[in-house]
Amino acid sequence: MKAGRIKQWAVGAAAMALPVLANAQAADPKPWQLNMGRGVTHLSQNAYEAHMLALWICVVIGVLVFGAMAVAMFKFRKSKGAVADQSLTHSTKLEILWTVVPVVLLLAMVFPATSKLIQMYDTRESAMTVKVTGFQWMWKYDYLGEGVSFTSRLDRKSDELRQSGKVIAEGDHDNYLLDVDNVLVLPTDTKIRFVLTADDVIHAWWVPALGWKQDAIPGIVNEAWAEIREPGLYRGQCAELCGKDHGFMPIVVKAVPKAEYQQWLAAEKAKNAPAAPVAAPAAAPAEAAPAETAPAEGETPNTDATAAAATQHAAVAG
Repeated sequence: MKAGRIKQWAVGAAAMALPVLANAQAADPKPWQLNMGRGVTHLSQNAYEAHMLALWICVVIGVLVFGAMAVAMFKFRKSKGAVADQSLTHSTKLEILWTVVPVVLLLAMVFPATSKLIQMYDTRESAMTVKVTGFQWMWKYDYLGEGVSFTSRLDRKSDELRQSGKVIAEGDHDNYLLDVDNVLVLPTDTKIRFVLTADDVIHAWWVPALGWKQDAIPGIVNEAWAEIREPGLYRGQCAELCGKDHGFMPIVVKAVPKAEYQQWLAAEKAKNAPAAPVAAPAAAPAEAAPAETAPAEGETPNTDATAAAATQHAAVAG
């Protein structure tokens, strides 16, 4: 019993220390992670800051409210002889106070939140554009203007495990249902514009480390952007119920330095380039007709041919 009580207190202390420990969290979610991660983009940092501002305001309000309740319950309890005041009257000052304070708090949060929301949709001055198309149940990526495109779906090992019927253990696959056959390779420190749509039903492209989620809707093109600060692998999933295999539509983004990205892009272009046509062999030169030669010394000329030529010349002249 005592050990269980100590464990409860430890869990409570960890929950209270959560905002302080948030700085140590990585971009991708971890088991038993409770607080929001910072992510690896400017937009994810904005979202984290807005979240922490709201969280600390809620913490202060909670301390004040529950502190006042604790004081009232323990200091003014019946066992100490406290008698309830039955003549409590309306207080205009108190009502003004508890109306103005929430309004001030909301205004303190609305201005930074609005500016961050505007930044989220500002795709101007992007260095490159990636088109994301959702299918049941895979993603297609087109690097616009580069001639590179490919599909990305659940990796074969995860697909075999999910259909095997066995209970999946932690050692069976390090990233079960979160790996793909072709990752989306992007450069770091580059503003990347995303245009998102779908071919069949509504999907939603979501990588938590990038700090946003955007719907992919048939017949509509939505926009978003990201500028990844740190190289690494960042995983996500379709966040819209798009059909029976909705849970098997992962996303993997691989962020690499600019030089490495250019090498990868060149290799993809070479792989997708059409084969060069085979040149036809050159035709052999035609044999020249043998020229007529004068008779050698002592050789009798061909009088028949000479006579025929003379006759033809006379006929033309006549």
